[in-house]
Amino acid sequence: MSRVPGWLGRLGAGLTAMSKRWSERRAEAEREHAKERSEPSTASQVPPPPDHPPLVQARPDPAQAVPWGVRVAAEAGWRLLVLAGTVWVLMRVISAVQLVVLAFVASLLMTALLQPTVARLRRLGLPRGAATALAAVLGFVVMGLIGWFVTWQVMENIDDLSDQVQDGIEELRRWLLDSPFHVTDKQINEIAKNLREAVGANTDQITSAGLEGVTVVVETLTGILLAVFSTLFLLYDGRRIWEWCLKLVPAAARPGVAGAGPRAWRTLTAYVRGTVVVALIDAIFIGLGIYFLDVPMAVPLAVFIFLFAFIPLVGAVVSGALAVVVALVTQGVFTAVMTLAVVLAVQQIEGHILQPFILGRAVRVHPLAVVLSVTAGGMIAGIGGAVVAVPLVAVTNTVVGYLRSYAEETARARATPSEPAPPVERGS
Repeated sequence: MSRVPGWLGRLGAGLTAMSKRWSERRAEAEREHAKERSEPSTASQVPPPPDHPPLVQARPDPAQAVPWGVRVAAEAGWRLLVLAGTVWVLMRVISAVQLVVLAFVASLLMTALLQPTVARLRRLGLPRGAATALAAVLGFVVMGLIGWFVTWQVMENIDDLSDQVQDGIEELRRWLLDSPFHVTDKQINEIAKNLREAVGANTDQITSAGLEGVTVVVETLTGILLAVFSTLFLLYDGRRIWEWCLKLVPAAARPGVAGAGPRAWRTLTAYVRGTVVVALIDAIFIGLGIYFLDVPMAVPLAVFIFLFAFIPLVGAVVSGALAVVVALVTQGVFTAVMTLAVVLAVQQIEGHILQPFILGRAVRVHPLAVVLSVTAGGMIAGIGGAVVAVPLVAVTNTVVGYLRSYAEETARARATPSEPAPPVERGS
């Protein structure tokens, strides 16, 4: 009985001490909480990290999401569209003033042909004005005499040519009847009847074409006057005109353009003089060949061959075909075959010997570029565009090549540090 109260007393004392400790801890926790609320720390301002990652993640930059190749293609694409739009607008402007552009380009070609004569006359002691006038008069007189001679020869021989053409057609008709192609007289008559009906049905169109021909003649005369006027001023004051044009170029690009201009002019001069020499040789040898073959109007045909030689590739084919057709309808199949052989032989000599030797490397243009440029020039501006296409491509090739080399040399000079200048010795 005496042990029970002692055990209970110890149990009560333990519970009392435990309750006291809990009360002290609660009071301490309340004091700390009140202190944190009255004086917040910087750490308490940072929200605690979430227990779970956010449901919506940050999206990447759209430009970075596009593949690199697609971005490069897009950048190149819109720049190409800008260039294409610029070229389209330029072509529209050129088409609107096509007569002026062709006349000025023709004056450049004539200036390139006559400028060496002016320089030679200046070296002989003539003033610039007199040398320019004399060279221009000689050049225009020679061109006028060539045109008059061709017209005179055609008018003198037109009656004989008409009779020979009729005889040639009759001979061609007999040859077709006797040929192994089994052509009958009825078929030939049907072809002739269809041709007559086609001419009769298109009488209105032929008449309108004749009326349009009057407009073409007026425009041609206007272009000739513009070309003559421009040629005179280019011969007389070409250097000052070039210096004035250089002032329109930005100062940063002016040295490169100033160096490319003379090289472009030398290329154009070499092209024009070389083409004249090649065309003259073609006309002489083909003219002699068809003359000895008794083809009528050999001299006018030779002049046509000379003029058509200024249209690369196409002109030689057209003029040679014209000579073969005249030989066929006037002298028969054998003469036509011989004429074709003469034309092909001279053109082969021209393409493989004369042009590489006379024109040289300065104006060498790839045959594919020649075909494409002549075709594009003919589609844009007709015969005039076909004539100026190849010299334009040759000059552009020269200018681009020079500007590329100039840019490389300038970049190399900037990358190479300049050597310090030697000290200057001062006298005592």
